[in-house]
Amino acid sequence: MAFNFGATPGAGAANPTGAFGGFGTTTTTAGPTFSFSAPTNTGTSGLFGATQNKGFGFGTSFGTGTGTGLGSGLGTGLGFGGFGTQQQQTTLGSGLFSQPAQTPAQSNQLINTASALSAPTLLGDERDAILAKWNQLQAFWGTGKGYFNNNIAPVEFTQENPFCRFKAVGYSLMPNNKDEDGLVVLVFNRKEVDIRSQQQQLVESLHKILGGNQTLTVNIEGVKTMPDDQTEVIIYIVERSPNGTSRRVPATTLYAHFEQPNIKSSLQQLGVSFSMARTELSPAQVKQLLQNPPAGVDPIIWEQAKVDNPDPDKLIPVPLVGFKELLRRLKVQDQMTKQHQTRLDIISEDISELQKNQTTTMAKIAQYKRKLMALSHRTLQVLIKQEIQRKSGYAIQADEEQLRVQLDTIQCELNAPTQFKGRLNELMSQIRMQNHFGAVRAEERYYVDADLLREIKQHLKQQQEGLSHLISIIKDDLEDIKLIEQELNESIPRGVVFS
Repeated sequence: MAFNFGATPGAGAANPTGAFGGFGTTTTTAGPTFSFSAPTNTGTSGLFGATQNKGFGFGTSFGTGTGTGLGSGLGTGLGFGGFGTQQQQTTLGSGLFSQPAQTPAQSNQLINTASALSAPTLLGDERDAILAKWNQLQAFWGTGKGYFNNNIAPVEFTQENPFCRFKAVGYSLMPNNKDEDGLVVLVFNRKEVDIRSQQQQLVESLHKILGGNQTLTVNIEGVKTMPDDQTEVIIYIVERSPNGTSRRVPATTLYAHFEQPNIKSSLQQLGVSFSMARTELSPAQVKQLLQNPPAGVDPIIWEQAKVDNPDPDKLIPVPLVGFKELLRRLKVQDQMTKQHQTRLDIISEDISELQKNQTTTMAKIAQYKRKLMALSHRTLQVLIKQEIQRKSGYAIQADEEQLRVQLDTIQCELNAPTQFKGRLNELMSQIRMQNHFGAVRAEERYYVDADLLREIKQHLKQQQEGLSHLISIIKDDLEDIKLIEQELNESIPRGVVFS
């Protein structure tokens, strides 16, 4: 499918170009004007049928019946320039979760399946038992054909058959948007960056598909990445009346218009794989979905899934059939995890920025407090000088004398040894003593390693031995000196005096 937002084809027209063109580069030649008086969406199922509407995002549908779609009978009454206002009728046929009514063909299908799994008569010997086991294996796997009789066609095993083992039940969030919100989901087979870069052209192309009516405005509610390089775009249409009022086009009305063959082909030229109306389910619809187990799901498992629902008001059980559905949910979960991580990173950056701003603000507040205190002191000094100048030459009044006495009393209390000043001095002494003791304790914490202590002792011992040896040498020298002095005294005659 070429992703050319400007190619809105007419009847029987084809898009010969395969390049990624811009939005709004061509004009619509055969598309009808945007009117809901004669919808042509016949023979297709609505929200719960087996059509491209995947039913509030649960993937492929599991029902096999058909039913009338939501918004198929809008009448010809036009309000606000073409949108029908007739009450829409919702018929819940066999659809996404409902069990289809048993028909003779389905009964024969069940009989043939049972024959293929239990008693095939294809070969007429002991090999039929091996064939039965092979058919059972195919039925458990949910693929292949089960041969059981030469005169009857083989049974086609699908993952919806009740014997398939690769089934589970998960939970999905139910939409909470009302029909009046007008939200319709369009899934494009393109990446999010391509959609965002051509968002304005996309709006213009959708407006042309709607007939180019000037009273209609196309708005994009949100753009979200999906697995397999797909992008979900949520839109709504605002219709303005000549008297100046405006309203949103109901979601089911807009979806019914998009499902018309000519409009649907135009959307496919834009790269839309499927569309659906995002509306909440009524209590009756939820009740019917829960009461009827999906095709191929054991009712006991379905009942247990309803009991294990962690939040019945917001979540609804969803069957998971086959590995493809499990892989799809895994991809969706990975995509949502990445989006959550991206949002957490953004929040973390915002918190860091707010913390920096808070630090800066706290510093400024402290600075302003200091400035305010300084200005307060300066203002007080100015008031004192002004009051002195104003009271110059006047005698002291009684209230001033009373205020002076109170100030003297406070000053005496502060200077009293047993009052505040004495207590402050005592606290200061205790703080100094604690600091001194803390320093002593800190010194006592030091210790010397045993090896280092041994080396120090060895070094001191060597020093001691050296000093002892030096002392012995000095003593020997002193004895020699005494002996020399004695010999000199004996060799000098008595009576000789040295001048």
